[in-house]
Amino acid sequence: MQDFIFYFKIGWSHIISSSATDHLYFIAALTIIYQLSDWKKVLVLVTAFTIGHAITLYFSALDILRFSVEWVEFIIPCTIMITAAKNLVMTEETVVGNRIQYAMALCFGLVHGMGYANYIRMMLSSDQKLVWSLFSFNMGLEIGQIFVVLVVLLISWMLHRYKIISQRLWIMLFSLVILGLSLFMAYQRIPFFNK
Repeated sequence: MQDFIFYFKIGWSHIISSSATDHLYFIAALTIIYQLSDWKKVLVLVTAFTIGHAITLYFSALDILRFSVEWVEFIIPCTIMITAAKNLVMTEETVVGNRIQYAMALCFGLVHGMGYANYIRMMLSSDQKLVWSLFSFNMGLEIGQIFVVLVVLLISWMLHRYKIISQRLWIMLFSLVILGLSLFMAYQRIPFFNK
């Protein structure tokens, strides 16, 4: 049980910390197009992201996959930009019937997992309970993501409920802010600029 708590806390802090802004931006951008009544869809979406994340971490911990840290750190904000930009062009009808969201969440989960792969490889290299440790980590990550999702959905619900701002305008403004922040993050991480 101590191992579970240890890795659960690491997974939780992987998203709920000041150093996890790229992860927070992505989950927020993924969630903002939904309403509180869509919570089941959002839960499936976030779980798809966690599954992608877990797959990359698993193969990395086994030292089957290795990634260029510089390029991964650049690609991660690019996934956020794509997600935020997609929000700007989606209509209410395309949100409801859009199954591409799930494939994107899974694929981008693979990419985001790469960003944590080297760290997790070193941490788990001597751990005999690899599957249990990764499960514990991903449970912490999933619960952290669900917390972020609930915060975003509740803010959206309150803004809509009290007619502070229309749902569409809120999605546009929020996505534009995330797009700008991720663009700046990507600019800072361009690999050949950093050498």
